[in-house]
Parts: sequence; C-alpha cells; structure tokens
Amino acid sequence: MSAPKREPLELSSDEKAAILNRLRRAHGQIAGVLRMVEEDRDCRDIVTQLSAARKALDRSGFALINGGLRRCLSRADAGGAEQLKDLERLFLHLT
Repeated sequence: MSAPKREPLELSSDEKAAILNRLRRAHGQIAGVLRMVEEDRDCRDIVTQLSAARKALDRSGFALINGGLRRCLSRADAGGAEQLKDLERLFLHLT
C-alpha cells in the first residue's frame, strides 16, 4: 500500500517570511552555542542560549502547523479530516 499523497503547506508570503526569520534566528543561536562551548563559556550562558534556540524552533514548528490547520479547517472534505489528524500527530511531536 502506498503512502498518502502529501500536499504542499501553502503558506502566505508573510507566514513563510516569519517562519524563515525564526529559523534563521535559531540557526544563529545554535552557531552562538557552538562558539560558546568552544570558548569554554559559562554553563548558564550556554543553557540560556540553547533555551532560546529551542524556543525559536518550537515557534517555527507551531507556525507551520497553524498554517496547515487553517487550510484543513477551511476544507470540508474527508481529505481535510485526514490531514487534520496528521497535523495533530505533528503537533504532539513538538510537545
């Protein structure tokens, strides 16, 4: 049995830009963590930076799921219901 066809996310340009900004922020924060570890910086500073990176990644994931939820809820067909279940599973992966 083949896997169900997955549809593109269909984000607006504003949604996509916001998600990309969050991901770039997380990328920079992770690069900062790498430097901090290489420089033997204080553990508390490193953990604070890791926490900020994790939060940026989480918010990116939630924004992606939010876009998918809005698309699924706007569709009344059975395919939308199945996509909604998939999004619920993805959301639970983030928590």
